[in-house]
Amino acid sequence: MLPLLLLLRMRLRRRTRELYPSMWTCSSTVGPPVVVAFFHPYCNAGGGGERVLWCSIRALQRRHLFVHCVVYTGDCGYTPEEILERAKERFNIDLHKPVHFVFLKKRRWVEAEMWPYFTLLGQSLGSMLLGLEALLKFAPDVYIDTMGYAFTFPIFKFLGGCNVGCYVHYPTISTDMLTKVKRREAAFNNASIISKSIVLTQAKLLYYKMFALLYGIVGSCSSITMVNSSWTYNHILQIWKKPACMATVYPPCDTAELAVLNNVSEDQEIKVVISIGQFRPEKNHQLQIKSFSKFLKSQKSKCRSLYRLLLVGSCRNTDDEKRVDDLKNLCEELQISEYVDFHLNIPFPALKQLLSQASIGIHTMWNEHFGIGVVEFMAAGVIALAHDSGGPKLDIVTKWNEEKTGFLASDVTGYSASISEIFQKDREEREEIRQNAKESVQHRFSEKIFEDEFLKCTEHLLR
Repeated sequence: MLPLLLLLRMRLRRRTRELYPSMWTCSSTVGPPVVVAFFHPYCNAGGGGERVLWCSIRALQRRHLFVHCVVYTGDCGYTPEEILERAKERFNIDLHKPVHFVFLKKRRWVEAEMWPYFTLLGQSLGSMLLGLEALLKFAPDVYIDTMGYAFTFPIFKFLGGCNVGCYVHYPTISTDMLTKVKRREAAFNNASIISKSIVLTQAKLLYYKMFALLYGIVGSCSSITMVNSSWTYNHILQIWKKPACMATVYPPCDTAELAVLNNVSEDQEIKVVISIGQFRPEKNHQLQIKSFSKFLKSQKSKCRSLYRLLLVGSCRNTDDEKRVDDLKNLCEELQISEYVDFHLNIPFPALKQLLSQASIGIHTMWNEHFGIGVVEFMAAGVIALAHDSGGPKLDIVTKWNEEKTGFLASDVTGYSASISEIFQKDREEREEIRQNAKESVQHRFSEKIFEDEFLKCTEHLLR
């Protein structure tokens, strides 16, 4: 078995080098060329995970002349030039050297719609098919997963003979998910038909526990595991059980670019509440809309026109677009459509313009792994109102020099009350919170800090 495995590795590597000889041509006196491949099937999505991807590549290009970067992506409808241009527009990131893209045809196998039942297991098995396609098309020296497809690790470690690393934004399964099922709480990943049945609940618990066992086995194949927050660190540690190979590396935020914004929210008549985030179900935009609606209803009729909710985010596919339509329908049902605006897939300059007009930045995802959007609020001088859980609670909206940096809430009543409280504070109080928040994120979540930590963690993968 082992000789066959070694033979397969040799053939894959030989074939890749024959197809792409320039990547292994020595371009530096520092060391032999090393090809690092990033597994990111949705590299053109425009979310926080994609900022991590492009900042990681930029960091390697800046530090190591001998490194060539490759991205495995399923964005077959775009050219490499279009993908890089979107990264520049959305994140203000310019890369120093060319990036080679390997386009994957089997991305549909990791889509949730392909697996209406046993979705976690189905998507994980689908990622193995996608990973196998990636390896057969291009065998790198180093493999880094930046999207959370841990089931690809054994393929690249054992079949490809690669050094394997990963950046985990969110555990595929967590003890919190098990707890929700055990308590029979309905949620986006626990349908009410299951939560109402003792038998189905016990069956799902068994399924989750077996999946967590498999998740821990494949996760142990990673030589270095970077996680984006204290919350993610704790959950991955519980399942993968490799503390010596783990490090918390906070995601990058363009704090310098946002910090210079001229925030005009105090001087304008319209008071803006802004949301930033992909239109995914777990982001819980419904909670934002319902909270804003409750807040408006607490105001006098003649004053409601002074407030506006801006929902800003990217759509990855038709499912996300349908969610946006559903959100618009919810606004109509609550009779607040005239107070809510949607801004989809906008470039970075437009995002900065909207942030400069906002007073409050709202975030509503339960147990958000980190929350780059929350950091962006604080960096831009927008008062953050985030969910009282996960990364925002443990790492971001925390006291700085013993002073308040933002607000936390967990339900419609709490969010609505917090919006009222923030708007009722005088200008001096709001400015103090803004300055505390700005100083806090600049010292903890800048792109430079991320790049330094990322390079430190990946150093041994390049040897």
